Amino acid sequence: MRILTLGDIVGTQTVDYLQGKLWELRRRERVDLVIANGENVSEIRGISARNAAELLDTGVDLITLGNHAWGKRDIYGVLENEARIIRPANYPAEAPGSGYTVLRADGWRILCINICGRVYMEPLASPFDTVDRILERERGAYDFAVMDIHAEATSEKLALAHYFDGRIAVMFGTHTHVPTADLQILPKGSGYVTDLGMCGPKNGILGTEKTAVLEKFRTQLPVQFRVADGEIGCNGVLFETAGDHVKTMKRIEF
Repeated sequence: MRILTLGDIVGTQTVDYLQGKLWELRRRERVDLVIANGENVSEIRGISARNAAELLDTGVDLITLGNHAWGKRDIYGVLENEARIIRPANYPAEAPGSGYTVLRADGWRILCINICGRVYMEPLASPFDTVDRILERERGAYDFAVMDIHAEATSEKLALAHYFDGRIAVMFGTHTHVPTADLQILPKGSGYVTDLGMCGPKNGILGTEKTAVLEKFRTQLPVQFRVADGEIGCNGVLFETAGDHVKTMKRIEF
């Protein structure tokens, strides 16, 4: 099957952009499943219940989140009831929602996992141990697995990929908003890329308005970040699986 993974979506204007583009892209590329990271949809920090519903209407099948998962409080109840939105699995069990779900597409049962790294990020539970437990708990309930690794350090992302090579078919990094050039099929058949990139305004700094970011770097004083204006661009990777391993990968930009 063909799985399109989209990098961090920045701003509601990008949701509007996807509404006009994604269904046609799905048809053209014969996409069976779309996974997008949505933690920056609602003005950079979090995703609201309304914006989540709008994003799912664009043709996204599953929304993953990250360290900004809790930015909009009205998403908490949605996370408890909507299987198509997951948050990082290594947050405490008391956190709303789930860190994984099993979706069905093209006749396959796909275990979709969302995890956060710990290097230069919050001191969450071990992503290695957390995902090990999920795979064991769901043994026999899925045909292959997919994982969004939302992390800062490239070394941590790659370490997770090698650790789960052969056990999780599709692994991709999010969070840093810059696409990496290391698409690869690992020795045991898993497909991996360190970062998908971003879906958002090109005329900014990681989708954020430039003036505020420059002021923050230059003065170290508090500033109000907002989504940049201008042309939108989207980065992603299309994985083609054959059973429980990846056959081909290619970068998608639109």
